[in-house]
Amino acid sequence: MFPDIAYAMAGPGGGGEAGPQGGLAAFSSFLPLILIFVIFYFLLIRPQSKKAKEHKQMLESLKKGDKVMTSGGILGVIEDIDGDIVTLKVGVKDDVRIRINRNYIAALRGKEG
Repeated sequence: MFPDIAYAMAGPGGGGEAGPQGGLAAFSSFLPLILIFVIFYFLLIRPQSKKAKEHKQMLESLKKGDKVMTSGGILGVIEDIDGDIVTLKVGVKDDVRIRINRNYIAALRGKEG
């Protein structure tokens, strides 16, 4: 009685070799995963890495007198850069100075104000 069950659970015969259609079946089963990765790359990964690269270039090009906005929303003018520490003049009369890490500068502001 038990040997019949074992044959019923056995896979198809053929000596255990995967023919040319076995490779095609394996590829077609991975095709949706490959397509999802390609879509994620072009919609998420590539734009984020491009934006990070542009931000890094902006941080490297900072100089004294640039008008910037920090990631916390503080607007100021760069007074001094000492390595990774940036001193900003903030306030109405520019009499307040704060020191922040260079990485917390979010954007350059235009010359208008």
